[in-house]
Amino acid sequence: MKHVEELIRKYEATVLEHYHWLHAHPELSGEEKETAAYVAAQLRKMGLEPKEHVGGYGVTAVIQGKGPGKCIGLRADFDALPMTERTGLPFASQNPGIMHSCGHDTHAAMLLGTAQVLLDLRDTFDGCVKLLFQPSEENAADSGAKRMIADGALENPHVDAVIGQHIDPWTDTGSVCTRDSAASDRFFITVEGESSHAARPHMGVDAIAVAVQIASALQNIVSRNVNPLESSVITIGKITGGDRYNVLASHVEMEGTCRNRSIAVRDMVEKRMESIVTGVAASMGAKGTFRYVRGYSAIINDPGMMELVREVSEELLGSENVTIPNTPSMGGEDFSFFAEKVPGVFYRTGCHKVSEPVYSTHSEYMIVDPGCFPIGMQIMVESVLKYLGRNQ
Repeated sequence: MKHVEELIRKYEATVLEHYHWLHAHPELSGEEKETAAYVAAQLRKMGLEPKEHVGGYGVTAVIQGKGPGKCIGLRADFDALPMTERTGLPFASQNPGIMHSCGHDTHAAMLLGTAQVLLDLRDTFDGCVKLLFQPSEENAADSGAKRMIADGALENPHVDAVIGQHIDPWTDTGSVCTRDSAASDRFFITVEGESSHAARPHMGVDAIAVAVQIASALQNIVSRNVNPLESSVITIGKITGGDRYNVLASHVEMEGTCRNRSIAVRDMVEKRMESIVTGVAASMGAKGTFRYVRGYSAIINDPGMMELVREVSEELLGSENVTIPNTPSMGGEDFSFFAEKVPGVFYRTGCHKVSEPVYSTHSEYMIVDPGCFPIGMQIMVESVLKYLGRNQ
């Protein structure tokens, strides 16, 4: 591990440069034109031949080892979120209303650094490494992973296993966690009522009042229809409706997400939600429509790949800093589609600086401790070498 550490230190300043540029130039899902161009340009500087426009703005490249052998994929996403940054960082977002608040900039920066280290080590392993820079992770309705796979990202050469990582602001730098995750779906609800003057509510149908009842009733699915030993989440994250303070709203729209681990629970929740939306609305004289969009499937880590990353992480950080919780995360991630095709593992790298406040991912104040970069990179490099086998 000492030689790998030295190489990572050699490229640490370059990785920070990548991170600063990516953080300052965030782009939304499906719009990552400049980000993809930057990644491809950096890979070409290393002497690689990147393939662009893979499943949209995806970028892939292959690092060939000394001899023939297996191929392992390394995946990093690079899209941002529609949020206004409030971190005050000197390299804060230059694109108004868009921010890297989920750490995808760090993932891409670390994978660029990992690529450089593996290039320096390519005479020490057989087989090859396929770099998978992915767009549109945040778009559950149009997954970038799905699009890249459909466009052949796991072929030519065929990928035998895949590793992905995500920063974790709830965990201190120097710690690593790996756990399964939940399926992540989206839903859209429309309530159509009838407007009238607020002083004469009996002459209309208040779509807001109907929406409130629907929102409340939906929470009963988790508490009364899901087995308490199962996991499920229904969250309404957006409600819009109404035109004026003294007019009954004729139209309300709601959007939200469902998270489920079990396929049976996932199916049941969708049916119950539709029944509640249409039934509650009809009972109050309104019309309710419901649309459910299946997003990411659950990440089920391959036991062998998870053990590989655990062994590497414990050797690097000590067993006390590596956890594999018994309970899964209810977060969603489209790395799941890669892990459905080939054995995969998804690990989380702690990125919280002890002296700083804790801000969640998807927060406008979220700041990553760059001290986690060498750790995330070394876990990836050492996992590759362990999987492919050192030949010297």
